[in-house]
Amino acid sequence: MEWSEDGWPRLAGGGNGPRTIVPAPDLPDHPFPPEPETDHFDGGRISIHFQTLREPLDESWASLTARPGYLRLKGRESLSSHHRQSLVARRQQAFAVEAETAVEFEPDTFQQLAGLIHYYNTRNYYYLYVSRDEELGKCLNIMCSDRGLYDEPLERPVSIEGWDRVHLKASIDHERLQFYYSRDGREWTPIGPVLDASVISDENAEARLEGRLIDQGFTGAFLGICVQDLSGQGKCADFDYFTYRELG
Repeated sequence: MEWSEDGWPRLAGGGNGPRTIVPAPDLPDHPFPPEPETDHFDGGRISIHFQTLREPLDESWASLTARPGYLRLKGRESLSSHHRQSLVARRQQAFAVEAETAVEFEPDTFQQLAGLIHYYNTRNYYYLYVSRDEELGKCLNIMCSDRGLYDEPLERPVSIEGWDRVHLKASIDHERLQFYYSRDGREWTPIGPVLDASVISDENAEARLEGRLIDQGFTGAFLGICVQDLSGQGKCADFDYFTYRELG
């Protein structure tokens, strides 16, 4: 393209068709430094790779200043909500990846949840979360949604009563997803079965009912952190870091 004398962009050389071969710009190489795998939430802003649902990041529900060195998320609506969700996630950009975080959260009721999520949309996700059970106290559980069909693959939640924090990890190898948890971030224990990661895809998200399209895939797979408080009290969770690592 070139600017004409009368101030309009036009095809260089005239005509209506683009050239198949064009001269390359004479510029020096400018390699960009590799993106850090871990965001420690130590600065005044989070990584540009993070995205939120339907509204920008706002101090009213996602704060880097309330507790410096942590991202504090205020629990809001459920994962099925199309309005106010407290979810911060980044795009999955490889077939084999790991995502990891550490969360400090003290739920008072089973209606309060916080954790690590593999997310496509409100109908398709896998969620490893911290909540509270009447018998076990503070505990871990997994919830799944496949085209809106809800499931909990654990026979019984895993108690972490007395833990100040818990490290959570998702390991994805193509169509296989395995969740892990740890008290110290070094020794990891698998939790739940190997899950079908292909659920979190454009192809699976498109669903039809009696020939009518009721859900259409277009967003792609995301990995992130989120908090819900269905009691309406706005319980907060503090996330120390988030790691996204591609495994080659």
